[in-house]
Amino acid sequence: MNDFVAPPIDWAAVSPVLIVLAAGVLGVLLEAFVPEKARRTTQLTLTLAALAGSLVAVGLLWDRVQENALSVVGGSYLLTPFGLGVQAVIGVCALLGVLVVAERTTTGQDAFAPAAAAVPGTAYEDETRRAGLQQTEIYPLLLFSTGGMLLFPATDDLIVMFVALEVLSLPLYVLCATARRRRLLSQEAAFKYFVLGAFASALFVFGIALVYGFAGTVRLQGVVQVLADPSVSPLGSMPALVVVGLLLVLSGLLFKIGAAPLHAWTPDVYQGAPTPITGFMAACTKAAAMGALVRVLFTLANGLDPATRHDVEVALWAVAILTMLIGTVVGAVQTDVKRLLAYSAIAHAGFLLVGVVGMDEAGSRAVLFYLLAYGLASVGAFAVVTLVRERTVSGDDTGDGATGTVPDDGVVLGEATRLAQWAGLGRKAPWLTAAFSLFLLSMAGIPLTAGFVAKFGVFSAAVEAGAWPLALLGVLASAVSVFFYVRVIVLMVLTPPPGGEQGTAPAGAASPGTTASDQQGGGTATVTGAATRTLVSRTVVTVVGSRGPAAFAIAVCAVGVLLLGILPAGALDLVGQAAQFRP
Repeated sequence: MNDFVAPPIDWAAVSPVLIVLAAGVLGVLLEAFVPEKARRTTQLTLTLAALAGSLVAVGLLWDRVQENALSVVGGSYLLTPFGLGVQAVIGVCALLGVLVVAERTTTGQDAFAPAAAAVPGTAYEDETRRAGLQQTEIYPLLLFSTGGMLLFPATDDLIVMFVALEVLSLPLYVLCATARRRRLLSQEAAFKYFVLGAFASALFVFGIALVYGFAGTVRLQGVVQVLADPSVSPLGSMPALVVVGLLLVLSGLLFKIGAAPLHAWTPDVYQGAPTPITGFMAACTKAAAMGALVRVLFTLANGLDPATRHDVEVALWAVAILTMLIGTVVGAVQTDVKRLLAYSAIAHAGFLLVGVVGMDEAGSRAVLFYLLAYGLASVGAFAVVTLVRERTVSGDDTGDGATGTVPDDGVVLGEATRLAQWAGLGRKAPWLTAAFSLFLLSMAGIPLTAGFVAKFGVFSAAVEAGAWPLALLGVLASAVSVFFYVRVIVLMVLTPPPGGEQGTAPAGAASPGTTASDQQGGGTATVTGAATRTLVSRTVVTVVGSRGPAAFAIAVCAVGVLLLGILPAGALDLVGQAAQFRP
């Protein structure tokens, strides 16, 4: 006889997650049944509608969660005000990130390979590119990853948290390998992310096993009860066991936010992944992982004895200091824009950890606002990077040092990520430069930007918790980080563009009578009178036009960064309502 009784489920409580995951399943079916010509439009519409619907569901749940936390299936899904706030941040950043993913620019190409499974450099890859194939599977993958992110900070069960971790991670491993250009670098980034991510997941699972061995449960509230009365523990009073288990669980979460010493994947993955995916990861993954980290820390802090809590705080101090140190010092010497932003993300992970050392409501409020401010600046910054490209042009050299130009061949290559290539960008695209400068200033924590209010919040929370030395170190690290942000702004605005250092040496000279129309590529010559003119193929930096999605995302991010910096009261009130933990 089957005595199983299905538990009642509050479907409205889980609607933000269900809408996104159901849309991901539907997106997989669309890949099979929708004609190829209509597939991209259909997938994009579905993705945007699902993310917008998830945000609407969050708004409808807001007042209800303020009255009482919503528990589904005995805490497997426990929606607190803080968890709902993190879901709102993830939804906003994911919606803006998908707009950047959808950008095709005036070149008519997006950032993704036409067939990601094709071996780079093969004839099959060339055929798929000539056929104009589009990789629309990225949209269901983005939805599945976002669904895992929404679930990650909204569960009281460590096993469900691990499932959410894998659901958000596995699609990202695939998406990192789908870059249209620099395919080998993209696949290398995906492989590194997968291997190190699997290692972090193993630490997480092993930590869950140790916590279960101590408490006999994987529910956080159950662990707190056992900590309050160790006599009910299956293995008796063994605080060392639960401390080690907790540290291993935190290690898996620290990997996702890019904190040292588990940060090594961040620069390589950020550089090799398609730039829109990099922006999506930088904003959404950090928000989800930080939300889960806060959930675990703040819940278990209520049951830890003073000595054990002190051990956890010491570990957090060490990780925060090391993370800020590596992010700022190593970031200051970077020569690649994406790697610079990667080390910036590492430094910001350290600043976030400064806010949580007190494990109190002030810290959760500061962290939630910081995630929103950093998410907007990060998505906007990487959206700008997608529009700054390399382009091959042709010029002629008469041999006497005078170089003329002929119309370029229109070949637009990948992103121009070397910092030297950004010199003089303000003269080519002043509005784009202004937006990128605003995002960098916000990351630096300059007043009148969202970043200033966010950093002030986390440092104030640390001071209130008695961790003023850590807050002081955070202020010093933030001051050092201003250097490499301002360096990029000076390079774009005050430094003249490079002259001819991007050019390549002529490939040779053509026979007399050769004309420019007969030449294939650069490096051949044409004779005009007695002078021999040699075509020179070189690479220059250009700003490609947006067809709308990326430009709209940049504009929204810029307005959000300014409003949160100038008029932060409304957002601070909302995060104040969300910064609560009620079982």
